[in-house]
Amino acid sequence: MNHFKTISEYCQAIQVATPKHPHFDIRNFEDNMGKVIESMPPFRHEFYSIAIKADGGGKAISGHHADFPNGVTVFFNSPFQILSWEIVPDWTGYYIILSQDFLASSHYFDRLLDDFPFLKIDESIPFEIDETDLPEILGIYERIHKEYYSDHEDKFQFIQVYVLQLLNQIKRLFQKNVNTKDADEQIRSADLKLLSRFQKLIKTSFYPDAKLETFANLHSPSYYAGLLNIHPNHLNAVVKSITGKTALNHIHNHILKLAKAELLQTEKNVKEIAYGLHFESPNNFSAFFKKNTQMTPGAYRKSK
Repeated sequence: MNHFKTISEYCQAIQVATPKHPHFDIRNFEDNMGKVIESMPPFRHEFYSIAIKADGGGKAISGHHADFPNGVTVFFNSPFQILSWEIVPDWTGYYIILSQDFLASSHYFDRLLDDFPFLKIDESIPFEIDETDLPEILGIYERIHKEYYSDHEDKFQFIQVYVLQLLNQIKRLFQKNVNTKDADEQIRSADLKLLSRFQKLIKTSFYPDAKLETFANLHSPSYYAGLLNIHPNHLNAVVKSITGKTALNHIHNHILKLAKAELLQTEKNVKEIAYGLHFESPNNFSAFFKKNTQMTPGAYRKSK
């Protein structure tokens, strides 16, 4: 399955022009028609996309949502989500693409998944809206499009505000057109499953006989996010929203428990324990242990 890390790679793969900016893009579907691949096999990319299909035939599939509405449709793509489409080359409407770097450039998006949970992977439900709501949302896309292709030096300051306006408008339409109670329950259920899978991965990755990838970094949330096929930011947001602790806190807490057990119940020296817990050196392990317990490993062993 193809995996596109940049917006430019994605645009090249679907056979549309290179974007003007590496971390943000906006297109109207009319300009793409006749150029874009009409039948796209399953793939993944690493950014968010928010689209409005005003008209057109065929369908796009995001995650497990295969029931693509026929009318005016709002739909989303999230990082690492499996996507595919079969479209008739008559679509009208717009879409924007946002990279993680774009989102990190503004405090407006610090709580993106908390404020707009409909963007969460595999819960980004495509939904149909009334035609009477179309002019309002198209107007926002048109303002973004006009600003994007302008020569103003401050255009991205305006684009950030317009994107926030777009997200809030879609949130209003989502709450109007989707059974939010069912959607919230689906999101909560998916989040709990993700947390459980993450916690299990932490434990099994530190088993002595665990089969690990070369250069696997068991101390990094990015490693587990990769195994879960999600973005590290998404993993951290979900874990923190449920437990109040970051993904890194969970990893460190598990390592600390293992270290204490080794010190108390085995005769292994600090060097053996350090390498067994995948630290780069005994000094790194000792610094980690002291930071979290205010004691050196040797002092902890003697104190018990």
